[in-house]
Amino acid sequence: MMKTKKAALPLLLCALLWAGTSLFSYGKPTAGLPAAVEQAAQEDFKSFLDKFTTSAAFQYSRIKFPLETPITLLTDDGDEKTFPFTKERWPLLNAESFVVEQAVQEEEGSVYIARYVIDQPDHKEYEAGYEESEPDLRVVFKRTGGKWYVTDCYNAWYSFSLLVEEFADTVKEVQEENKAFVEEYP
Repeated sequence: MMKTKKAALPLLLCALLWAGTSLFSYGKPTAGLPAAVEQAAQEDFKSFLDKFTTSAAFQYSRIKFPLETPITLLTDDGDEKTFPFTKERWPLLNAESFVVEQAVQEEEGSVYIARYVIDQPDHKEYEAGYEESEPDLRVVFKRTGGKWYVTDCYNAWYSFSLLVEEFADTVKEVQEENKAFVEEYP
């Protein structure tokens, strides 16, 4: 009986030490871990983007609504009116939205460019559009707490040429497009 107690004592001490360390680092998943392990806890952008473009639920969960820049439209009088860029107005984006094309010559002679204009470890900005005009799409990604999020977006659905009077109908069109996306990529 005494040998069993002596043998169990080191196991008990190890268990208590482990439990104390776990409680101490609760809420700090990488606290005290080597830099390589901490780096591994950072979400990979490519994996994030693959999931972002193939799951509506995941996409909605990784957008910081309302976005930093509101939707700005013109009234018939030429005045500007802004609307918060909310979840209800978000057009779900598929993988084709983020194809990188450095310069594609169109038949009319214009050049279409799709690329990451900022490509840093914790901040990426993707732009796509014709060279001499506003982008059709600009999406800002930032890594916060080890996870990637969209924090801002400009989308051609809500371009400056859209009039305020057409806004409600355009939002309905976006929502219809989103239904089709959700059916294919829940």
